[in-house]
Amino acid sequence: MATRMGARFTGDLAELRYEPVAKRVRAVASGRTFADSRRAVLVWEPKRVVPSYAFALSDVRATPIPSDDALAAENPVQLAEGGPPVLDPRTAFAVHTCPGRPQTLAVDGVTLPGAGFRPDDPDLGEHVILDFSAFDEWLEEAEPIVDHPRDPFSRIDIRRSDSRVQVEVDGVVVAGSAAPRLLFETGITPRYYLPREDVRMDLLTPSDTRTTCAYKGHATYWSVGGHRDLAWSYDEPLSDARDIAGYIAFLTERVDVVLDGERLPRPITPWS
Repeated sequence: MATRMGARFTGDLAELRYEPVAKRVRAVASGRTFADSRRAVLVWEPKRVVPSYAFALSDVRATPIPSDDALAAENPVQLAEGGPPVLDPRTAFAVHTCPGRPQTLAVDGVTLPGAGFRPDDPDLGEHVILDFSAFDEWLEEAEPIVDHPRDPFSRIDIRRSDSRVQVEVDGVVVAGSAAPRLLFETGITPRYYLPREDVRMDLLTPSDTRTTCAYKGHATYWSVGGHRDLAWSYDEPLSDARDIAGYIAFLTERVDVVLDGERLPRPITPWS
C-alpha cells in the first residue's frame, strides 16, 4: 500500500528527531561566540514543528551549568483541521518534551540562563541544544539566519499565476488581480500575493505589527476596516522569496477569496 508522505511526516512528530548538517554554524551573544561547529545537528523535540540547533559539547565555547527545570506552558496548535496538536515557535524553548537537563551557558562574563538543554537520548546526550532566541546572531557559513533554523525537509515555492484572485472583506472587494504570485510552503495553506497596484490601498491602514519568517524575512502589516493585521508584505525578502517583494497577501483564514470565479472555503489553521 502506498504511503502518503505528509502523513508519514505528521506521524513522526511525536518522536525525538535529528539530522546532521554540513554547514558551519555559529551562535553569538553580546559579541561572544558561544558555539562554532561544522558538525552541528538539527533537533526536533517531540511535537515541535521547527528544529533547533544542537552542538557537540566540544564545540560549545561556554561553560554549561546545570539549571533548575523552568516552569513554562505548552502552546499546542493544529496546523490543519483534524491534525495532531503540535508546538510551533510560540511555545517557549523552556518547554521540553523529552527527558534531559536544562543548561545555563556562560562565557567571558556573559551568562545565558536556561539557553541550553542536554537531552538524555544516547544519540544526542553529548550535545547541547541551544535556544535560538537567546542569541543576538546566528550564522550559517557567513550568512545570518533569522527567527529559527530552516528545516531541510520544508521549503517554499513561488509561482507566477494567471489565475484571477479576488479578495473580499465583509463583502467589500479590497483586491483583485489576474497576475498573482502564489506561495506554497510545506505544511501551510497556499498564500496569494497580489501586486500593490491591484490592491485598494485606500482601504488598508498601516499597522505597527512586525513579524519574522525564517524563509521569507521581515513582514509589515495592514489592517482593513475593523480587522487588525489582515494583510502583510515583505518589502525586502530573503533570497528564496525575492519574487514576492512588495506584493501584498491577505490572511485567507479571515477574508473571502474568489479564485477563478470559485469562492474558496476559509482554511482552518493556527491563524484562524
